[in-house]
Amino acid sequence: MNWQTMKPSIKERIKFMLNNDLFSDVKFLVFDEMNESKQAIPAHRFVLSISSPVFEAMFYGQLAETSGSIELPDCDYESLLELFRYLYSDEVKLKDSNVMGVLYVAKKYVVPTLADKCIKYLQNMVDPSNVLRILSSAIWYQEKNLVDRCWRVIEEQTKDVVKADNLFATIDKSLLDAIVHRDTLNIKEVDLFRAVDFWAKRNCESQGLIASGKEKRKILGERIVKSIRFPTMEQVDFAIATLDSKILSGGEIVRVIHHMNSVLSSPVGFPAVKRSGFFGDIKRCCRFGSVSSRRRWKNDFSKDCINISVDRDLRLHGVRLFGGENNSCWVVLEIRNAENKGILTSKAGWFSSQTLHGTLGQYCGFEVLFDSAVSLKRCISYSIEVSITGSDSCSGRNGYKSMKCHAATITFLNSKYCENGTSVKCGQIPEVLFSI
Repeated sequence: MNWQTMKPSIKERIKFMLNNDLFSDVKFLVFDEMNESKQAIPAHRFVLSISSPVFEAMFYGQLAETSGSIELPDCDYESLLELFRYLYSDEVKLKDSNVMGVLYVAKKYVVPTLADKCIKYLQNMVDPSNVLRILSSAIWYQEKNLVDRCWRVIEEQTKDVVKADNLFATIDKSLLDAIVHRDTLNIKEVDLFRAVDFWAKRNCESQGLIASGKEKRKILGERIVKSIRFPTMEQVDFAIATLDSKILSGGEIVRVIHHMNSVLSSPVGFPAVKRSGFFGDIKRCCRFGSVSSRRRWKNDFSKDCINISVDRDLRLHGVRLFGGENNSCWVVLEIRNAENKGILTSKAGWFSSQTLHGTLGQYCGFEVLFDSAVSLKRCISYSIEVSITGSDSCSGRNGYKSMKCHAATITFLNSKYCENGTSVKCGQIPEVLFSI
């Protein structure tokens, strides 16, 4: 048969040679999961080499492979066949079941255009059921856009992600560490802790250990345990979860309960600020352009104040404040009507300074959230007043008179009631927390 005459273009003729013994000068032996056996894929050295520098070195380099049969124990039949399909025709048949394998061979044999197709496919298929598996590969291959996409899914749908118990329990400890340190998770802290406890239990079992509280804590390590925000849990949830897990010591349980009831004057030992992502609709508006660590701000219970007004009705949930490193402060926060000085809401208690993340980068401080959000009406001036007793802290500088934050414009004004020097330009109260 004159097959050449039936295929008028060179693309069609080369595509015809895919997985074809005709003119083949090398065979690849790979495992075929469907048939549960090794299968041979015939190929052509020249075709592979003009598309992959790895194949070029393999077949035409100084240490060229001369064997007519090459075994690839790290590749599977379907993935290698799709790689060859792409090299022979610029086409590929990606599926959820093969895309990770195809990405592996595309990276191994340095075919960046195919790797890009795999990454794009993965970005579109990421969901809570597979995000942890995809993220691990994205980190390994240093694919930043895919990594970012995975973290967005984890942040927005954290509860669904950790519900995939069998997958969550198999992630590497380094990935677990990265997750629990994430400030923007959208999950109740008690649910996150239960998932972490389940991870520790499964890892104990896989190592033939009894899943006692002591062994689970040892496997988790102090860095992970100390990153769980126990003080932000409801007291009932905290009591049940910690007693069931047996991970915390009796002293740690007592300190957290004391903190919850505002009777603790020393650091609680765990982050006491709720994760910013948990509230979903809560936004942060930063009023400073930078942080000054040189000018130490006195926190001696003198009042720091700033007035704000908004261009649309908002709900104010609280504020972020600067704090000293590894210290606790006594805080009294009040929101008043700036004109008649009537108190709209207030919050008082001990707060432990943490490393906060935001527009300003990292800084030491804490979030103070009201028990119930207060409504701010447009075109009315409000006064945020805070008194802090604690160590000196950094301060904000290069302040903005107004900021457009998430479809709302917030205007900042100096307050005549300020005693400690905070103004539009510098000082305390770096961020306000609100929802529209």
